[in-house]
Amino acid sequence: MNKFPIRVYSKKELALCYFPESTPHSAVKQLMAWIKRNDDLLSRLQATSYKCQSKTFSPRQVEIIIEYLGTPDGYD
Repeated sequence: MNKFPIRVYSKKELALCYFPESTPHSAVKQLMAWIKRNDDLLSRLQATSYKCQSKTFSPRQVEIIIEYLGTPDGYD
């Protein structure tokens, strides 16, 4: 398996990593629902200056998301 690359991702790009069979719009909605349901995850993201209207996730934010949600399928 490949290591998941930690870098800047657009919301759409990261969402499609987690939901590759979904449309981009649906994938973003699903990812954001997962994030909003997890109070600890959302708080940690907000501590990095994350805002819900942000279009991208920083490398640090991606690390936090992976810490809570795990890596997308196909990566270790």
